[in-house]
Amino acid sequence: MKPRHGHISESCRPISEVLSLIGDKWTSLIIERLHEEPLRFNALKRRVHGISQKVLTSSLRALERDGFLERTVYPTVPPSVEYRLTPFGHELAEPLSALKQFALDNADRMEAARTAYDARNAEGGTSGHQPQPIQPATMA
Repeated sequence: MKPRHGHISESCRPISEVLSLIGDKWTSLIIERLHEEPLRFNALKRRVHGISQKVLTSSLRALERDGFLERTVYPTVPPSVEYRLTPFGHELAEPLSALKQFALDNADRMEAARTAYDARNAEGGTSGHQPQPIQPATMA
């Protein structure tokens, strides 16, 4: 099987995969909505504002494959499908909720830091030091 994330050490692969998953804005929103309650496809689409049907379908399949949600098909005409988080998915929802709260609690601090940074750089300075090239992080 080909590595999905380029050259990543085996010990970092699980971390990289989870960060890739939650780094996707749609996946995080889907998990947040399903943490509230199980939803049918169209109800979920309405609650995840701006997501396309194609992206929602793809995201749901990936979450199901990874074990975070389960899909139940009801024998109606036309068939209706409900999505719910598995216990594993609810475990993931908890740190996502904490991360969301962190972002909300610290939005003003981030904006202040950005404003200060932009002001320093607009003055032609970088606080007395030259920028250094960013080196790839290694997780050993």
